[in-house]
Amino acid sequence: MTETRRGLGGVYLRGGVWWLRYSYRGTKRRESSHSVNRTDAVKLLKRRLGEMGQGKAPGPDPEKVSLTDLAGMLRDDYGVNGRRSLDRADRSLAHLTEFFGADTKALDITADRLNAYVNARREAQAAPATVRCELAALKRAFNLAVRAGRLVSRPPFPLIQVRNARTGFFEESEFRTVLGHLPAEAAAVAEFLYWTGWRKSEALGLEWRNVDLKAGILRIEDSKNGEPRTMPFRALPDLAALIQRQRERTDAVQAARDIIVSRVFHRDGKPIRDFRGAWTTACAAAGVRRVPHDFRRTAARNLSRAGVPERVIMALCGWKTRAVFDRYRIVNEADLAEGLGKLAQLGAPKDSPKVVPLRAAR
Repeated sequence: MTETRRGLGGVYLRGGVWWLRYSYRGTKRRESSHSVNRTDAVKLLKRRLGEMGQGKAPGPDPEKVSLTDLAGMLRDDYGVNGRRSLDRADRSLAHLTEFFGADTKALDITADRLNAYVNARREAQAAPATVRCELAALKRAFNLAVRAGRLVSRPPFPLIQVRNARTGFFEESEFRTVLGHLPAEAAAVAEFLYWTGWRKSEALGLEWRNVDLKAGILRIEDSKNGEPRTMPFRALPDLAALIQRQRERTDAVQAARDIIVSRVFHRDGKPIRDFRGAWTTACAAAGVRRVPHDFRRTAARNLSRAGVPERVIMALCGWKTRAVFDRYRIVNEADLAEGLGKLAQLGAPKDSPKVVPLRAAR
């Protein structure tokens, strides 16, 4: 056996193939370079020593980590942190796997291949926001692998510009018209969203254990932004009346079917998963083009018009950061026109001093 020592380790020839040896945390390790060239073994040894120098566990993992491994780490992370958007991540991973291949090595997902992926998704007419979401999922997976010491670094990811911020608001007349075309169970959810500005998923997941009827307060501990939320619904008579109607409807279903209904909003006792079809039909009948998420912007606009401070609006509707809140652009054209109209009504102050021309003053 021919051995060459090199600092904290060494390379040696065994069976015509060069191997390397080094110690990590008091444990001796031996690894094949899979090469008959000594130079390749020395380069791999330097890489392993470099990994240890960066505080990462050395080993052959970087060469073995595949896209499937990255996807598994991402799903595990979602499970550990209780993230609710795993289905969205799974859809992103499906597109990524279709393009790259499940067995593709992480080290082979390079910047140029990521750019090729973006171009392929654009040719498939995927929305920029969708592509950005898919890349974000993959980037998160790479970061998890680096943090776990299974990869040394991640490739640079392309930046996707998205300019699709919605600007629509529900005027009350539009809201009432759409409401009249919705079935009762969907209409109750829509009315709740109109008054609260909560996310649709938060409304559909609301349970009676989150409702304090005596105190007139809604409380959820696990909202989408990770922050608890409190809504004193008794302060808004329309919202209080809606909650009371839902309580009476729930009591009636429980008595008739001898079951326990945990959800505030339900369809004959069963959870409402979605009401997309009913919503589309109602909007078409009302001649209105809106999506349920527009209720968030509308509620924020209505609260702002009522003089509610922005920090309170953020707390009521569930915006964690000002940057996200600003994306909703809660001021519309009518508000801007009203503001200019008030300025016009001011006119010139009656007691303003008379301006003397410069020449006359001389």
